[in-house]
Amino acid sequence: MTTPAPDDRSPAELSGDAAPDLEALQQRFERSLLGGERKFTRIEVSERAGISIERAERMWHALGFATVPDDEVAFTDADVEALRLVVALEDDGFIDPAIESSLARKLGQTQSRLASWQSAMFLEFLGQSKLPVDEAIEVADLLLPAMERLQTYAWRRHLAAAAGRAMAGSDELARGIRAVGFADIVSYTRLTRRLTEAELGELIERFEGTAADVVALNGGRVIKSIGDEVLFVTDTAAQGAAVALALQDAVAAVGDLPELRIGLAYGTILIRLGDVYGETVNIAARLTAECRPGRVLADREMAAALDGHDDYRLRRLRRVSVRGYHHLIPYALQRADD
Repeated sequence: MTTPAPDDRSPAELSGDAAPDLEALQQRFERSLLGGERKFTRIEVSERAGISIERAERMWHALGFATVPDDEVAFTDADVEALRLVVALEDDGFIDPAIESSLARKLGQTQSRLASWQSAMFLEFLGQSKLPVDEAIEVADLLLPAMERLQTYAWRRHLAAAAGRAMAGSDELARGIRAVGFADIVSYTRLTRRLTEAELGELIERFEGTAADVVALNGGRVIKSIGDEVLFVTDTAAQGAAVALALQDAVAAVGDLPELRIGLAYGTILIRLGDVYGETVNIAARLTAECRPGRVLADREMAAALDGHDDYRLRRLRRVSVRGYHHLIPYALQRADD
């Protein structure tokens, strides 16, 4: 009778409870996220895409990523395909080479914010569920396709809405005339000193959620949120007034959100890569800084566009001197029945 060979496995492995190979799990999850294994250096990926290393590096930086050493294998087939796609879109005349870096920068900033939020949300989920690391990576691997589909769905819906507005737009919209509004939390700096990080995060989440709902409900679009401030645009002056007053009403109804200051301006704006620029945007920001808590201030062009509108009443105030505008005339905006 032969003696069985000794088994070198640990008691945990013999019982079927072996510790998971975390490095292997993480590598598998990374492959899922990146669309394949890392197999190219930055020089190799630019050669395969058919573009110069300088151009590839410029796009990489614009997307928000740090320089990768020459000998580091950091890129996948998906990186090669993305660069080839940019070249193809430029060759077809869809992307102007002059704005290539700007486009990459805007995409990178947008996706970076989205990824930061999603990763924080997932970490919070892990903390509450107390899943082992290997099971957590399994869950994340399953969630990825679902999140990707949701993002594509939202993007297509917004693209359809934007295309519909463009095709049905008036002459004013074609010339870039919009109402621009800033909604700013009063005494935000003092709040940051008084609240815990968790309380501040909850406050910002509720403020941004309330603003997004109100803006969308009244036909506007949130351009961006910057902590204590939301920038929105609407196609008409009446929509801008409706958004501003509805925002003040919503905050007052909640009761435990800080008061808002809101500035509105109406005129020509430059819409570039999802952001807005120009004098109209600047004036709205200056009026917000001059506004009293719980009120709405409008500029002269906004007041003129609303003149004769049955739903709104505007009262001219004393002219003010602000940075860049020494004779700015604000108008207090209210509903006609207030």
